[in-house]
Amino acid sequence: MENLNKYIEHTLLKQDATKEELIELLDEAVKQDFLGVCVNPVNVEFARNYLADSKVKIVTVVGFPLGASKPEAKAYEAKLAIEDGADEVDMVLNVSLMKNKEFQAVQADIETVKKACGDKKLKVILETDLLTREEIENACKLCINAKADFVKTSTGFVKNGAGAKIEDVELMHKIVSPFGLEVKASAGIRDKQAAINMIKAGATRLGTSSGVEIVK
Repeated sequence: MENLNKYIEHTLLKQDATKEELIELLDEAVKQDFLGVCVNPVNVEFARNYLADSKVKIVTVVGFPLGASKPEAKAYEAKLAIEDGADEVDMVLNVSLMKNKEFQAVQADIETVKKACGDKKLKVILETDLLTREEIENACKLCINAKADFVKTSTGFVKNGAGAKIEDVELMHKIVSPFGLEVKASAGIRDKQAAINMIKAGATRLGTSSGVEIVK
């Protein structure tokens, strides 16, 4: 498969990331012509300035990694990130509300952040490791109703979590694609074959810290 680089959001979200690691990530994104980088909100402004002369998208996360912030807090995070130069926002679903079947509250959470994003794309991280198949289906439907742009598998922060799984990506794609939403597979994608498998399953974006290894 050609142009794998154009599926990749080169990712650095660990809490102990150094400035040197961030700069290395940004340099690699330019060198490999990745579609984007995904960095924590505190690093968005630096990334935007550093990549000012490139076409690399700046993606960030809100309500990360637990999804348990109030909707207004997530929305404000998104607003500040966009002001700092974020092109796209990945928010974490409120998994607790989802497990409790408080669907109206889950949808309202997404809608609040989507409104704050304006014309910027919003991806909703479902945290599939923590959801049943039925819950994944319902979460996808709520994302459709809330007019999100993407559904995303994972944060990569669930202890002993598998991250993106083929069967989950296939399910998500089947539900959301007729409504124009896309799928981002994230966490656990560490080699070229894994990346190809996710794309064949329906992912149009790959969140990975192994982007360089994948394209090489």
